[in-house]
Amino acid sequence: MDAVNLAMAEIKKDRIEEAVRKDRGKLLNFIKQRVADKDDAEDILQDVFFQLANGYDMIGSLDKVTSWMYAVARNKITDWYRKKKPEPFSRGAQFSGSGEDDQLSIGNIIPALGNTPEDAMLKSVIWDAIMEALDELPAEQKAVFVWNEFEEKGFKEISEETGVAVNTLISRKRYAVLHLRKRLQYLYKELNY
Repeated sequence: MDAVNLAMAEIKKDRIEEAVRKDRGKLLNFIKQRVADKDDAEDILQDVFFQLANGYDMIGSLDKVTSWMYAVARNKITDWYRKKKPEPFSRGAQFSGSGEDDQLSIGNIIPALGNTPEDAMLKSVIWDAIMEALDELPAEQKAVFVWNEFEEKGFKEISEETGVAVNTLISRKRYAVLHLRKRLQYLYKELNY
């Protein structure tokens, strides 16, 4: 490697390290708001930094690095949720009551899809819409939904961890599911489900 390339590599390394130092704390907090498990949040953060190191030359300018890292973090979070086991979506939490609110599981608002490339694309679109809708929820509703659906925690377990009454947790999840149904309705109309 000649002196010019070596100097350019050093500059690139310094800029990446500067971006990591500057944005690490804020970016980790951003991820933790969306992923409850601290280890998973750290893993996602490391994936973002790894992708930064590999794709730095494509970003263009130092000014764009921060927004680029947040976009990558959003994508990594979405990927993380996609990799979670789908069983909670189909198990359906049972609630007392009558009418369509009896089943407050996300499985009741996501259509069953196959394994074709078109289905994979639809799943991706639906997951992106779900993640966007979850970000619109109040923090308490989002947290209960994520713990119950994605982390497979029961309401009693969540209650013991948080000190919040089970009925309150169920109510929060109910509001979250109703929001998701309403928010995803336009998508289902477009997809003819």
